[in-house]
Amino acid sequence: MFVNRAVIHLIFISAEFLVLNCGFAEDEASDVRERLYLTYGTTLAGLKALGFEVDDDEYHDFVLPIELIEEDPNLRSLLQSIKQRKLLFTDSRLRMAVKIMQKLGVEDCFQEIICFETMNRHLPETSISSEMSGVVMKPSIEAMKMAIDVAGVDPHRTLFLDDEEDNVSAGKAVGFHTVLVGKRVKSNEADFVVERLVELKQAVPEIWGLSDA
Repeated sequence: MFVNRAVIHLIFISAEFLVLNCGFAEDEASDVRERLYLTYGTTLAGLKALGFEVDDDEYHDFVLPIELIEEDPNLRSLLQSIKQRKLLFTDSRLRMAVKIMQKLGVEDCFQEIICFETMNRHLPETSISSEMSGVVMKPSIEAMKMAIDVAGVDPHRTLFLDDEEDNVSAGKAVGFHTVLVGKRVKSNEADFVVERLVELKQAVPEIWGLSDA
């Protein structure tokens, strides 16, 4: 499955970026990457907080496994079968989000994209400051509330899907119905869990009006 391969790739290649571009030793890069991710939400955000001048596009081009992404007809068919409005909510920049959607073959399946630029219009040129002040990203409650405002949705009538438990928890906190993707065991904050998105129809048949209720 792409998600698993991509995550493994991203972990190793992010550590490689720290070695080649930031001067970290090979034996410490993996631990540094993990600390930055856990502290700041993304490795890139952590590097900027430490004062490294890293170009966002250069970093994403280096670490994101675009070559691992293949067109997914099943995902496209699933999304097209959902008649309700669909929005993509991501911490990624718009350029990268669109590139991934195009590779998957689902770029025309969403009505709107809420991305890094959407949540951080208040920043100069939507760049991350060295102090990380004012940056809005998942899983912050502020990011969730901003997405609700931008999308103009009622969270109590909205299904929020994510593959990070922290994001699902934040979504639940603001009132979303939640789906944890990529796991087999449901967390307390997830109303539903699916190992793959194509299992959504079995997990939440109400989307298609198939519920017996």
